[in-house]
Amino acid sequence: MKISQPFQLGLFAALGVLTALVIGTAVGNLTTILTYIGAAIFLALGLDPLITWLERRKVKRPVAILIALVGVLGLFTGLVFAIIPVITEQVRNIAEQFEKVIIPGFQDGTFVDWINENIPWLKVDDLIEQALSFIQDPDNISSIGGGVLAVGLTIGAGLFGAIIILILMIYFVASLGSLKRSIYRLVPASKREHFIGLAEQISYSVGRFVMGQVTLALINGLVSFLLLTFVFQVKYSALFAFLAFLGSLIPLVGTLSASVVITLGVLLFQGFGWQVIAVGIWYLVYMQIEAYVINPRIMSRAVQLPGVVVIIAALVGGTLLGILGALIAIPVAAAAQLIIKEVIVPRQNAL
Repeated sequence: MKISQPFQLGLFAALGVLTALVIGTAVGNLTTILTYIGAAIFLALGLDPLITWLERRKVKRPVAILIALVGVLGLFTGLVFAIIPVITEQVRNIAEQFEKVIIPGFQDGTFVDWINENIPWLKVDDLIEQALSFIQDPDNISSIGGGVLAVGLTIGAGLFGAIIILILMIYFVASLGSLKRSIYRLVPASKREHFIGLAEQISYSVGRFVMGQVTLALINGLVSFLLLTFVFQVKYSALFAFLAFLGSLIPLVGTLSASVVITLGVLLFQGFGWQVIAVGIWYLVYMQIEAYVINPRIMSRAVQLPGVVVIIAALVGGTLLGILGALIAIPVAAAAQLIIKEVIVPRQNAL
């Protein structure tokens, strides 16, 4: 008996480790699918406040869901058809400018001289020499081709993922109420009321955050387009405005990153002048306005987190799941804070 007990203990421990490895491998293989599902649920919760608002206006839920979906899909389709042709045309113009100006400038040395004169710290001669030596190495040709193929596959996978997320979002929006009720039935009756209240607060917080983030992005994109087009008269203003819109969808660093890219883009395609200085100053001012005026007004009813928690949550989420993780991390942190406040703290006070 004394001999069998250590054997049984070791056997059960080995089976436990093996089970954990199998579960970990399965979760690792399903990471992409789980990310799609999480993003779809996140977006579905973002539409829920709009559906709830319509229900309060005496609109039946199926009709409210249909109106919300048609409105969002119509807005997305209109945005695509309105912006994509302009962006395509401007990207083509950029390519033509690159072919007519930059490449000949490299060939006759005028472009390199301009960079050396205006941006001396860049050391463009060393960069060109390093690039030529890299391209001339036969071993690097295959890696360049593989990199191009990898980029193409990544873009294709991204488009496929976006379509899957959109389809899943439609299903989740249509069945969100029944999904919630099914989850609520799994909770013991004695704790169900408190659980429902907590879950609804979390759902409301996530929905308001998504709507608020999209609103911030629309404001930045629209204001950027108007100023870059009619005030600063910058080339490729639609493309830069679209970059501003995409950047504002990313919490914390999105607006800053987009502002830097846009300013450098104006410097590259417009040349150094008053437009570059004006654009840089404008985005410095806008970031302050967004941080201290627009963001608090829009997000005040969505997530209420200390600044350090927001930064840590965004960094952790971005490290684990990239841009999507940074976007989801803030409402997840808000939900964790709510659970601590409503569940853990009262339980500790009762001890």
